[in-house]
Amino acid sequence: MSTRTKIAIGGVAVGLLLIPLIGFWFSLLVVLGVPAAAYLMLDPSQRRRLRRISRKELGR
Repeated sequence: MSTRTKIAIGGVAVGLLLIPLIGFWFSLLVVLGVPAAAYLMLDPSQRRRLRRISRKELGR
């Protein structure tokens, strides 16, 4: 199993576990907001590099 697949499965699991505890909309906000916040914390040069790299190369 690739690293991306493990991360995706982990994100879905966290989202499903949070639904009964904090509600659907807030758990959806957490699942979508954490990767968005991580992307926004990158330097502009790192963002350009990340956009330039193909998806296959990200898992290396």
